[in-house]
Amino acid sequence: MNVLKLFKPTKRGFTGVTKFCRATWYSSFHSSPETLVEVHSQEQEVIIALGSNVGDRLNNFDEALQSMKKLGINITRHACLYETEPAYVTDQPRFLNSAVRGVTKLGPHELLGVLKKIEKDMGRTSGIRYGPRPIDLDILFYGQFNVHSDILAVPHERIWERPFVMAPLLDLMGSAIESDTVACWHSFSREPNGLFGAWEKLGGESLIGREGMKRVLPIRNHLWDWSQKTSVMGILNLTPDSFSDGGRFQSVEAAVSQVRSMISEGADMIDIGAQSTRPMATRISAEEESERLIPVLEAVLRMPEIEGKLISVDTFYSKVASEAVSKGAHIVNDVSAGQLDPDMYKVVADLKVPYIAMHMRGDPSTMQNEENLQYDDVCKQVASELYSKVRDAELSGVPAWRIIIDPGIGFSKSTEHNLDILLGLSAIRKDIAKKSLAVSRVPMVIGPSRKRFLGEICSRPSAIERDPATIASITAGVLGGANIVRVHNVRENLDAVKLCDSMLTRERVVA
Repeated sequence: MNVLKLFKPTKRGFTGVTKFCRATWYSSFHSSPETLVEVHSQEQEVIIALGSNVGDRLNNFDEALQSMKKLGINITRHACLYETEPAYVTDQPRFLNSAVRGVTKLGPHELLGVLKKIEKDMGRTSGIRYGPRPIDLDILFYGQFNVHSDILAVPHERIWERPFVMAPLLDLMGSAIESDTVACWHSFSREPNGLFGAWEKLGGESLIGREGMKRVLPIRNHLWDWSQKTSVMGILNLTPDSFSDGGRFQSVEAAVSQVRSMISEGADMIDIGAQSTRPMATRISAEEESERLIPVLEAVLRMPEIEGKLISVDTFYSKVASEAVSKGAHIVNDVSAGQLDPDMYKVVADLKVPYIAMHMRGDPSTMQNEENLQYDDVCKQVASELYSKVRDAELSGVPAWRIIIDPGIGFSKSTEHNLDILLGLSAIRKDIAKKSLAVSRVPMVIGPSRKRFLGEICSRPSAIERDPATIASITAGVLGGANIVRVHNVRENLDAVKLCDSMLTRERVVA
């Protein structure tokens, strides 16, 4: 008879547990024969690795995740996305790799059966071992159990030798151990520092960008490696009342001319907004916002110069986001991180586009109220509050590999708070990392351009006079870890970005 053995760590070592594969009861080696514990019906936390190198790799991931949810696996966390060189059998296309963390009531063999069914339904055949496949699903961990049978070994036996497995696996953790189950997973590695030690033994973060492995963010059919250089996002305001350039680009012709100018100056992205989010701004309806936005968006997308550039739409309305993406926008930029429209997360999840989640308290009309400016430690609280919103988005189906974070400079922040954030971008990432390494590793955008705090510091009441101060703040931000800078003046800020990128590259070479 086929026997499954499970070993569960205890303070005294491992407690052995045996289960006959067709039974639903586990019996402990250390209990009497009459003592049976039904764990089959208890939820277990699991980690499942995903890989694909045939067909539309990202769509394969999306399809597999949807199938998992339907078949009894509740996904709670997503790792980042990695494009990797094939291992073992090297004459095949590059892989996409990631992993998810979730809970299930399925027993380990039932879970294996479900994953094999998904693979088969998606067209995977036996083929050659380690060869091409539309989807590969492996159980890395199952609860606190060490599982051994003739068809299943958990933890997966080759975790420790595979960077393309270890990187997404670590993404699903926080640097602070949050549960007994996670502590157990660390113990399986047999390294003094747990999974972190096993990852460092392989080479750790130094492997990313080298060794045929890069962390990427999917945008339509393109995989964006944001680590190569800092991206410059040019601002296009279609509003009559924006603080810097309100009323200048309301006509389609003026807007297109400005986009052409920003692209010629070196912009990588254009962020189009039709609703003012300056302090005390009056909110307009989604319908009015669309009426301003869509004609300009359509005209911009017809420009030959826009080829190879990215378009984000700056909106907190899910209806506007949906319409803009249907017209061709690539990214949704939400200053409220879902606070101002309860449908935003679900809509973005269905749109399958990158989502910029920004930190803000209240809304533009209330964000500078006294109660919204109360912080004990602005970096810690921004990290905590922003992570909370990203977590809600993830539970709604927006994976970490589609998230971009923005600490919200100028939004519900005083001058001192804005300075603390510019100085503390790495601290914000470290605080987020305590809860989720994946979210701490996503791209970060900053937008200090021409903001009031720069005018207060430099005695420049006119927004257009704040470009030199903007350049200084962008420089600080890039050196502090920002990956995207959102600016009005592309030309001068691009020069600052190029210098910072060269400095950071030089620092890595010297190190």
